[in-house]
Amino acid sequence: MQHKGAKISVSPGRRADMRITFITETWPPQVNGVALTVRALAEGLAARNVDVEVVRPGAAGRDGKVGLVSARGVAMPRYPSMQFGLPAGQALRRRWITQRPDAVYIATEGPLGASAMRTANALDIPVVTGFHTRFHDYAAHYGVGLLAPLVRKHLLGFHRRAQMTLVPTRALQAELTDAGIDHVQKLRRGVDSRLFSPDRRDLALRKSWGVHDNAPVLLCVGRIAAEKNLGLAVQAFRTVQARIPGARIVMVGDGPQRAALAAAYPDALFVGTRHDTELAAHYASADLFVFPSLSETFGNVVLEAMASGLALVAFEQAAAQEHVAHGISGLVVPATDTRGFITSTYQLGMDSDMRRQLGISARRSAQRFPPDAVICEFESLLNSLMRGSPDDHLRAAA
Repeated sequence: MQHKGAKISVSPGRRADMRITFITETWPPQVNGVALTVRALAEGLAARNVDVEVVRPGAAGRDGKVGLVSARGVAMPRYPSMQFGLPAGQALRRRWITQRPDAVYIATEGPLGASAMRTANALDIPVVTGFHTRFHDYAAHYGVGLLAPLVRKHLLGFHRRAQMTLVPTRALQAELTDAGIDHVQKLRRGVDSRLFSPDRRDLALRKSWGVHDNAPVLLCVGRIAAEKNLGLAVQAFRTVQARIPGARIVMVGDGPQRAALAAAYPDALFVGTRHDTELAAHYASADLFVFPSLSETFGNVVLEAMASGLALVAFEQAAAQEHVAHGISGLVVPATDTRGFITSTYQLGMDSDMRRQLGISARRSAQRFPPDAVICEFESLLNSLMRGSPDDHLRAAA
């Protein structure tokens, strides 16, 4: 049922070779992996003469070549700067009857996404979903762990109703297939290795962090929240700091745990959210990237760190499992091995030659994933879906 008063408005669009509607609860200027990934996909398609509109909470307008469609939203608990979209089924139905999209891509599984799924299914419009967030894994971090099985059941049921579900790793593809979701297809992630580059290393920035001589800087980038496991990063840093007192740890990002963590670790540098070239300079000016999260479906920051020439330590899952060769482009440890994570961080923190060699290999590996190639794959998947069964594409790709 549509929420009373829900409405959709949009600025005038254009007709191109293909019309795709994105449905998402999050979009920049919000800073998170889903928002940035969805915008990259939308902008990439628009640059290839695809008519793209994005339905999300926020004002109608345009973001470059992308049409922005306004849907009502409500602020999320603990994240007042973010909203979840309210159901808009009737408004979407009216719009899609007169301006029918060739396909709908649903990036989030909230009330707005659920109403879009029902409406697209009823109108026989092909639906592609993206499995971006393990909300069931978040439950324990927010005091509602008992709800995790229900959340997982909702997520799986939601994606079963799509004609194709896109995931960023082979491991997640196998997991969802085993859970009974048909037509799960891997769509790799890309990284702009011109933006994220070792050439952006900034000695003045390092000096502002209080770094002297060649003391190592450990870096974390992302939302500062319970599910990111940042306390482990600080634990690992302490082992390096014990031997090299001038070592620093820099936290880039914001979130509900920032104030508490800053109070608990007053010598850690919390520098807030950074964007574009400023963010790239923070990566390149560090020496070691530590990624202790256990809740990711991917983790775009891993590829950004690799492209920046940083050695990294991460658990063997998501992007690290997919793209980091242990001992060649970084150090990866089993997901339950917190001691191994701390030991690996200490090892790299103490060995500048090893960091340098791993960083060179990491950048070389990241350069194999240009964003344009990802967009080309995405467009090919959409075209295959509109031509017929998604099985046709899966057989062709095999």
